[in-house]
Amino acid sequence: MADTIAQVSSSIEALTKEFEVITNNLANTSTVGYKRRCNTFSRLLEEQQSGEEAEPTYEVALDTKFDFSQGNVVETGRPLDFALYGKGFFVIETPEGPLYTRNGTFSTDRNGQIVDMEGRMVAGEAGPITVPAGVGVSQITISNDGTVSAKGTPTGKFRLVNFGNNESKLIPVGGNCFKMGEEGVEPVKAEHIVVKQGYQESSNVNIVDELVDMIMVSRLYEANMKFLAAQKETSSSIMSVAMG
Repeated sequence: MADTIAQVSSSIEALTKEFEVITNNLANTSTVGYKRRCNTFSRLLEEQQSGEEAEPTYEVALDTKFDFSQGNVVETGRPLDFALYGKGFFVIETPEGPLYTRNGTFSTDRNGQIVDMEGRMVAGEAGPITVPAGVGVSQITISNDGTVSAKGTPTGKFRLVNFGNNESKLIPVGGNCFKMGEEGVEPVKAEHIVVKQGYQESSNVNIVDELVDMIMVSRLYEANMKFLAAQKETSSSIMSVAMG
């Protein structure tokens, strides 16, 4: 019985983590370029899909990953808002190494270089992308392949990368950015990707799906807690009998 209680306790801990993931997703429904985080419960999902009542779960396979599927592309009209349509990432240069993001909300710094909202340089294929002095943001145009032009003259091209099957190895570092978590894995140039100027990619969180998952997790958590309570009551009864 002790092993069973330990397994149920482990399941409760996993369900608590799942609840935290869901609430974090819901909190980021309006975050530009956010990719939902999900935990996979193979047995629990099967039960949910089959319409069975939630039962105490003695073993939970917790697999945390990010869903990098495309979010909706929403027009903003802002010249330095860029949305990616297709698989790939912008590259952000930092002293600790490159970061990767789908958030294309950019600006220019005092040197005219295109930077993210934290002032970090957005990588171009040939280095920093610099807007010449005297060129207003309304005079900046971007072609579908990421080429940046100022008053019709090309000044650089966004470095757009893809990780293919290694995408699952990316780890979050905050600010809606990721870094490669495995040494030696390098990105390749993104293909079949379109840059849309004056647009933002919305979060790919589906509120309805998250709420359904939250209900499922809550039911399973309650079922496991009831099981523990029943076991405690049974143990108390046995002890009472044993002690006369």
